[in-house]
Parts: sequence; C-alpha cells; structure tokens
Amino acid sequence: MDRDHGRHRADLKAIARRAMINRGLLPDFSDTVVAEVGRITSPATDTDSRIRDLRGLLWASIDNDDSLDLDQLTVAESLSDKAVKILVAVADVDALVKKNSAIDDHARENTTTVYTAGKIFPMLPEKLSTDLTSLNDGEDRLAIIIEMVINDAREMQSSDIYRALVRNHAKLAYNSVAAWLEGKGPVPKAVEAVPGLAENLRIQDHIAQTLKALRHEHGALDLQTLEARPVFDGDEIRDLRVDERNRSKEIIEDFMIAANGVTARFLQGKKVPSLRRMVRSPKRWRRIVEIAAQHHYQLPEEPDSKALARFLAEQKAADPLRFPDLSLCIIKLLGPGEYIVEIPGETVSGHFGLAVQDYTHSTAPNRRFPDLITQRTLKAAVGGSPLSYSQDELVELARHCTEKEDDANKVERLVAKSAAAMLLSSRIGENFEAICTGAADKGTWVRIFHPPVEGRLIYGYEGVDVGNRLNVELIHTDVEKGYIDFKKVYLNR
Repeated sequence: MDRDHGRHRADLKAIARRAMINRGLLPDFSDTVVAEVGRITSPATDTDSRIRDLRGLLWASIDNDDSLDLDQLTVAESLSDKAVKILVAVADVDALVKKNSAIDDHARENTTTVYTAGKIFPMLPEKLSTDLTSLNDGEDRLAIIIEMVINDAREMQSSDIYRALVRNHAKLAYNSVAAWLEGKGPVPKAVEAVPGLAENLRIQDHIAQTLKALRHEHGALDLQTLEARPVFDGDEIRDLRVDERNRSKEIIEDFMIAANGVTARFLQGKKVPSLRRMVRSPKRWRRIVEIAAQHHYQLPEEPDSKALARFLAEQKAADPLRFPDLSLCIIKLLGPGEYIVEIPGETVSGHFGLAVQDYTHSTAPNRRFPDLITQRTLKAAVGGSPLSYSQDELVELARHCTEKEDDANKVERLVAKSAAAMLLSSRIGENFEAICTGAADKGTWVRIFHPPVEGRLIYGYEGVDVGNRLNVELIHTDVEKGYIDFKKVYLNR
C-alpha cells in the first residue's frame, strides 16, 4: 500500500470505511434512503404568511474553498443609533428531512458528517446537503434567522428568531476573503460583483472582532492547534498543509457562537427542554496549574477561565512556535465537549472554553444531527406547534450524539495519521527537526515541523520532556494503523 502512490486516496477511503464500520458508523446510505431521496425533486417551500421575504438583503456564505454543504449565510445592517444588526440565516433542513424518515434515521445513527482524507461521508445524502437543503449561490431557500443587535457599548441590545426566505448572493472562501480583509490580497471577484457587499463584509469583520474581544475579556480561551489537511495531486498525496486561523474564519466563528447563545436563551425563555453543548469545568485543573507553573505563571487553585486565558495569551506572545503544542495539552486536560439536556427551571453548566453560560449547537443542520434536533425544537417554539421530542428522547439523543461524535473524531484522527504515514513512507532514514509534544509512561511523542506530523519517539526518549527541541530520524511507518516512529539523533558537535 505504501508504495502504490496512485492508490493513495482509494487506500485512505478503504481505511476510513473499515474504521467507521468498526465504530458502528454507517459509511453508506441504504436502498431505502436512496429511494426516499429520489422522491424529493425540489427545495422546500412554505406558504406560511409569517415567513418573511429577506431575499433582497446582501446575504453571503463564507466557507472552505471546497465546501458544498452551505449551512449559514450572514449579513450586517447599520442602524441609526450606531448599533449594528447582525443576521445569521441557517438552512431549514427540517423542511425536507422529516423526523423518523429513512433519511432522518440514517442521520440520527451517525449524528455527523465524517470528514476524512480519503472521502467525506455526509450525514445527509449529497442531493440534499449540497443542493436542495444547502444555501447555494443564487438560490431561494427557506431559513431560520437569528437576529442580533449589537450596540455601541459592545452589548447585545436585543435578539430575535424567526423564519424567512433568503438568497445567497455570493459564495465566498475563507482564504481569499481573509487576504483582502487583512490587506494581503485584492477584493475577491465574487465580492466585487455584488454592489455594497464589500462594505457589508467590513462591518461584519468589525463586529466579529468586537465580539471576539468581549469574549476574551470574559475568559474565552484562545487556543491554537495545528490541523493539517492533505494536499493531493490527482489521487496521490503530496503534502500536508496547516489550516491557519484568519479574519474571515473569525467572522463565522464569532457570529455562530453568538447565534448559538441566542438560540439557547430563546428556548430557555420558551420553557422547553433543549439540547445544550457544554465543556465542563476541568477536573484536571490541578495539572493545568502545574503546567502553568512550569512556565513561571501562577494560576489560582480553583478553575478560572479568565486567568487561564491570560496565561495562554502571554504564552502565545512569548513562544508562538510551541504554543500549538501547549494548546493541545490544555485542550486534552479540559476534556471533551458533550451534549446535555437543559430542563426548564434547572441550571446547567456552561461552556468553559468559550466562557459562555448559554450555548447550543444550531447552525450546521446539514452536517450535525444535534443542530437538526435543535432546529426542530426551535421551529416548534417559534410556531407554537407541538415539540418534536420528549424530554426522555432528548436525554437519550444527547448521550447518543456525544458517543457518536467521539467515534467520528477517532475515525478522522486515524485516517489523518494514515495519510501522514503514507506521505512519509518513502522518507525512512531521513532526519527532521522536532519538538516533544508528549512525555508519559505510555510513550513519548514528537512533532516534526514540515510536514507537520506527530509520531512516537521509540528510541532515545530518556530525558526528553514536553517542549524540548531535538533531531529525530524516521525509522518506521504503518499506513493501515497510522503509526509513525522516530528515534533521537545525537548530532556531533
């Protein structure tokens, strides 16, 4: 497998399929699902007079260059009192994907789209997720609108949620929009083609940066990890490229965090049970305190997101090279996110990493089943109709979605490691500069700088600790298992 370069993508796809099956995920749609999809021939329509017509607003999508499943559109509107209205449109997937349909059953089983280097395994059939339920360029689509008014004091003055008909006027990509906003590139042609859109995006950028700064003041953690995407030449993997954070990604990130908070509070106000997304106060705070002490920084004895945020900000400024590895360590100690049910009248924990009390997942219903669950609950609350899920159903779905998200993450990590092993399989015996990213009884791990790949230090790990710089030699790869093994190289002086 390692030597057959022409089959790289096919081999990774096969690895992904086996891993999904081993984790109880469904890599294929059943004949029943295919037949059901075949009977859906057009986007959803609705004659409800309460649905607003907002197609004339300067809606645009910003996503990865190759994304086809468009869940959100955004637009800004300056108000007379220096406030700004931000609107987020979320694809009304529920309008076509009905609860307990065969399509819905498949989505409920996997709970998420699984993104791997070999193949993307969509939660919903692509006829829906990339076409009929996607907010595609130039198409009229039903959507859920989350409206937020941000005043001149950086406060959320008001918010509202309702249904509307929208039209995407420009399909934009993160990198080109970010280059323009950061003064490193020209105005994207798709932006130039829509009068007024450039100014609208600059307003969105300003408000997003304002929301980001406010979140960090409240203790939101600025974490940065190295997520590398395979670069293919045809079907052969040629490189791994790190996805960098940028201004346009922050527009979407900060608006979605705000929209998810509005959604959670809206449902709380309607006194209906709903799914919440949370990261608990870290049980391993003591270890986080010890790591901070190693960097000559004192954290309080009890979990404090503001103090941790200040520590991370200082370390990012002082040592940007090692900051991604420190971030990864902190992320592991914070623990994973999970879904829980918010019961009316009860207090639930918030999201420690985002420093927000009220948070749900609602803005990606083409890709995540919890968002589709929340959308159905939201539509019932907006329209005054019966709820789609009982409290007991939600409790079971929260457990199931948490479990399946973990399964999907493990599949994605395995295939990423296999892709890295595939890329390096012809470089056995080469030396690389590296940094130690983990040192424990179960093993010592190092990351080489280019390509940005992590592997295990098999020989010469004695005395090597997290953050140490060293030279290593690649001694072994196993594509099927995703193994990459190194030994320490002692340079002559």
